[in-house]
Amino acid sequence: MAVEDEMAQRLRNIWRDEDGQDLIEYSLLIAFLAMGCIAFFSMGHSSIVGIVNTSTSQIVAGNQYAAS
Repeated sequence: MAVEDEMAQRLRNIWRDEDGQDLIEYSLLIAFLAMGCIAFFSMGHSSIVGIVNTSTSQIVAGNQYAAS
């Protein structure tokens, strides 16, 4: 009977143990932020590409102007 009581106590201790709780919470937070970033960049992809293309063309024009 003592072995069963010891096993039951160990199972209760494992169930109540909260050592890994912070790690799980931070992992979920990082996953949520990653999904938010992916959604943001996928919806704004055309806007970002437009900004990059405009910036690139202005830099090229500025370099051509400076070279002449």
